[in-house]
Amino acid sequence: MYLNSIFADPERTARLVDIAQSSFLPLLKGAIFYTIPLTLITFVIGLIFAVLTALARISQSKILQSIARVYVSAIRGTPLLVQLFIIFYGLPTIGITLDSYIAAIIGFSLSVGAYGSEIIRAAIISIPKGQWEAGYSIGMSYSQVLRRIILPQAARVSIPPLSNSFISLVKDTSLASLVLLTEMFRKAQEIASTNYEYLLVYTEAALIYWVICFFLSILQQMMEKKLDRYVS
Repeated sequence: MYLNSIFADPERTARLVDIAQSSFLPLLKGAIFYTIPLTLITFVIGLIFAVLTALARISQSKILQSIARVYVSAIRGTPLLVQLFIIFYGLPTIGITLDSYIAAIIGFSLSVGAYGSEIIRAAIISIPKGQWEAGYSIGMSYSQVLRRIILPQAARVSIPPLSNSFISLVKDTSLASLVLLTEMFRKAQEIASTNYEYLLVYTEAALIYWVICFFLSILQQMMEKKLDRYVS
């Protein structure tokens, strides 16, 4: 019925084409200047959190293990949207006011750090114990074995699932619109609220997300093939 009403009315068809053309550039700018940079920044920071948390989880210190376990449990056990609302809307009630972009970076980074830490931890413990013993046998310390032998192998194992997390993060950044960050989805909401063509504008935004994730998937496959060369 919706498509029939469009094609049956040439004026409406022309109007939708105009809206699609005029909204494409603002949406693309929102993706290029906000969505993609936000994804890259939060993923890098989150990856640092993930490595530190994973190392804390496998450390001999009970205190570090407990802190890391509570952090992972809290982030994984609560919705990302709630976390963003606590950071952006909740913290000002105790005198801590953050810019929407900073709040989004903190929220997404903490999320990436918690989920990524489990990926990295699983990759580390999947390395055969013989690798540790081989390092110790030639006089390496724990940190040397970890840095020179274990982590490089764990990195290769963890890259595919971390790549999936990166692609998911691209889509999750749409939640930043709810903390008033004008990224691509927020821009789509603003455009749709002026012309009331919600289906058209949101579909256009969805297509842009899809194209970005499609190319990232291709890069992921290329990276995995390259890594396979080093696997016996």
